[in-house]
Amino acid sequence: MTKADIARIVYECHGGLSNREAARLVETIFDSIKARLSHREKVQITGFGTFAVREKRERRGRNPQTGEEMVIRPRSSVVFKPSKLFAAGRER
Repeated sequence: MTKADIARIVYECHGGLSNREAARLVETIFDSIKARLSHREKVQITGFGTFAVREKRERRGRNPQTGEEMVIRPRSSVVFKPSKLFAAGRER
């Protein structure tokens, strides 16, 4: 599913919005989520799940092509934990 698919669903479910307004609404929601995550804040969507930023520490790894050992630099990663309702496949 793409953002365009989500915008189309929003447009179809809410007849008062144009295609362009629905796309703008979806883009605004995603921009808000990204902004919160960039500030290392959790984003919790009840009944769906939680997005959070985790810091990965430096570690040793191997280049799969050459087998050469290398150091993998520390980095940030976005993780998603589904809610219990979402994970169980139940709907409200």
